[in-house]
Amino acid sequence: MPGTNLTREEAQQRAKLLTVDSYEIDLDLSGAQEGGTYPSVTTVRFQSAEAGAETFIDLVAPAVHEVVLNGKALDVAAVFRDSRITLAHLAAGANELRVVADCAYTNTGEGLHRFVDPVDQQAYLYTQFEVPDARRVFASFEQPDLKATFQFTVTAPEGWTVISNSPRDVSQGAEPKDRVWAFEPTPRISSYITALIVGPYHAVHSSYEGRDGQSVPLGIYCRPSLAEFLDADEIFDVTRQGFDWFQEKFAYDYPFAKYDQLFVPEFNAGAMENAGAVTIRDQYVFRSKVTDASYELRAETILHELAHMWFGDLVTMEWWNDLWLNESFATYTSIACQAYAEGSKWPHAWTTFANSMKTWAYRQDQLPSTHPIMADIRDLDDVLVNFDGITYAKGASVLKQLVAYVGMDAFFKGVQAYFKAHAFGNTRLSDLLGALEETSGRDLAAWSKAWLETAGINVLRPQITTDAAGVITAFAVRQEAPALPAGAKGEPVLRPHRIAIGLYELQDGRLVRTDRIELDIDGALTAVPELVGRTRPTVVLLNDDDLSYAKVRLDEASLANVTAHLGDFAESLPRALCWASAWDMTRDGELATRDYLALVLSGIAKESDIGVVQSLHRQVKMAIDLYADPAWREEGLATWTEATLEHLRAAEPGSDHQLAWARAFAATARTEGQLTYLSALLDGAAEVEGLVVDTELRWAFLERLAATGVAGEAAIAAEVERDSTAAGERHAATARAALPTAEAKAAAWASVVESADLPNAVQEAVIGGFVQTDQRELLAPYAEKYFAAVKGVWETRSHEIAQQIAVGLYPSLLVSQETLDATDAWLASAEPNAALRRLVSESRAGVERALKAQAADSAAARA
Repeated sequence: MPGTNLTREEAQQRAKLLTVDSYEIDLDLSGAQEGGTYPSVTTVRFQSAEAGAETFIDLVAPAVHEVVLNGKALDVAAVFRDSRITLAHLAAGANELRVVADCAYTNTGEGLHRFVDPVDQQAYLYTQFEVPDARRVFASFEQPDLKATFQFTVTAPEGWTVISNSPRDVSQGAEPKDRVWAFEPTPRISSYITALIVGPYHAVHSSYEGRDGQSVPLGIYCRPSLAEFLDADEIFDVTRQGFDWFQEKFAYDYPFAKYDQLFVPEFNAGAMENAGAVTIRDQYVFRSKVTDASYELRAETILHELAHMWFGDLVTMEWWNDLWLNESFATYTSIACQAYAEGSKWPHAWTTFANSMKTWAYRQDQLPSTHPIMADIRDLDDVLVNFDGITYAKGASVLKQLVAYVGMDAFFKGVQAYFKAHAFGNTRLSDLLGALEETSGRDLAAWSKAWLETAGINVLRPQITTDAAGVITAFAVRQEAPALPAGAKGEPVLRPHRIAIGLYELQDGRLVRTDRIELDIDGALTAVPELVGRTRPTVVLLNDDDLSYAKVRLDEASLANVTAHLGDFAESLPRALCWASAWDMTRDGELATRDYLALVLSGIAKESDIGVVQSLHRQVKMAIDLYADPAWREEGLATWTEATLEHLRAAEPGSDHQLAWARAFAATARTEGQLTYLSALLDGAAEVEGLVVDTELRWAFLERLAATGVAGEAAIAAEVERDSTAAGERHAATARAALPTAEAKAAAWASVVESADLPNAVQEAVIGGFVQTDQRELLAPYAEKYFAAVKGVWETRSHEIAQQIAVGLYPSLLVSQETLDATDAWLASAEPNAALRRLVSESRAGVERALKAQAADSAAARA
């Protein structure tokens, strides 16, 4: 959209000129039940450093009726263009601007999203403003370093609830009118963390009682149709645990007047850190049984957003190049809270991190779009595609390495000083590093340059020499810096690492750590004289405890022992590190897919961590679908599917493992007998002791039966009648798009690409059903259609909608040189902007990697 792509230079110039004092925003949402547009009135007061200067304020609106600057009405047609309102002839010092506009409800999860619940036919609204979408609701200087106070007044339908960042203003003494909700001004915050949530939401209230009489009101909200499933006590428990831990570690009381958590429909992300009013996707209100891994993930999300109240909301980045620090800090501290807080249900949280977040980071860091953690964000287009595995997962991994490097006490003392010095202000990375240097005594300039300003990943390998008796005569850690992917900017670098080396022995059938050495390594080769003279252990594990960010390889003897005993590690974290290493080797073509499958099948029965088990399920399926020699693929799928059924039947009745294996079986059932059994489980003709085939599991079974042609429209319609909810409608959309017919594919494609009517969540569901690994022949004609349509989609749809299509419909399953050639031809001729070019290039890299892995698997078969 022209004019919406704010550049860093424009933001810097505007920040030099302006200091923003306050916003007063008046919205009339009384027509929300019908949708369309709504009146928005913004009064903003700001200071200008120069008399007669010119700047602009941002607004995305179908119509602007009035623009009044310092009492003078401006010609709307002359000043409002390309989502900007030009403000000329500013007064030196104080200025006042009033903008009257009609703004639009959206169904894309951006701006003010409107959703109608099919259960009660009521509309539910919420805002989502990160990165630049407050301007879709009110006129704003849309950049993080122009902080101000915000005071909202909202007119809403009778009986509805309105929630914002601040409490409702009752300063007039009388009870406010039911339909008009006036809120107290916020502290000074950035526009992107303001929020409104409006509708007949169900609420549960409590409080957090801290030390010295501190009392923070807590609220949890969801739609009434989900209220029966809302486990508010569990959510409050996690929240209070976070308050306790963060306030102790940060030495700064929670900085806002209340803390509400609102589970909202059709949310694009996991959650959003709006100050005092966090929005969370309502799939986290579990309608059916889920494994403990889902509760752990929800808890991490809750804690992540709570951590943002300090890091991100209280102290905010000056510009989006430090987005990584917001997200990495929240990720690191949320997982540290789960791992270390007294009474936590998830003390193994670093295992989950190593097995999921870390693998996301490794994947992202090997794409042609890899970039330094501290990315060069030139404009909003750059940041919109930068919510990636480097910004979140690599950044958090490197913060964990920084904590190991400076020490945890020094790290948090530095953080405490940082919060005190910069409360309600904006900062750069140098502000945090300076505080950490003060408390740790470490010079972090070289560390920062190596870790934060360069791209790519290192590989660590042990070099071990032993004598005839098995005694270690030399031990060193070799560090490699592989070449960056083709097209990536920068050069490979060796980095300083603080790592632990774990020594493991096989005792009574278990691999037990018998010693651990922690040390700094740097350069290509670091000798470890402490290990000389010792008997070589069964397994030597570099980066034990996962302190650093690096790909780790095992020496030949350790690899043989891990291959035979991977499931026998006594602790979950070293198992997860070895599983992750094996997966990384598979993706790199160093371990054949068939050998990875054999490794998983040999050890997964002994894996107690349910999160690891579920990750292995996903990775095995992906490996066979994408990385296996196509000539062997069906054999691999048959072997895997038979194993899923065996494990389902053998699992402890009612256990998380049983549920996970049921889902794994449903994802891959393929033979006539397997599909008949799946049908019988769905209709109750067959049972597995302890397995409850509840609403969500029914849909998992039906979606597979639809994708294989066993179930059709009649079965889908019957199921959605049983589950006539928004979730049921999404599942039905997935099932219909998954049907193995040319007609179903054409209808799905048309609804997503040729029409712009689908809400974000339904579009996502359709894309998920359209792309089926068993249907490559049906999908083949859509590769050419994709390249013909994707640029037009990008230029005419909102960012979230366009990104779903650009990534989700890329022909990733068509692993061939033809797909690479078609992509290259499009990249050379289509002239996409940088953001779209990046997304398509990343998808291309996935096909290229799959081709190499398939060749490695084929070579292993011939060896």
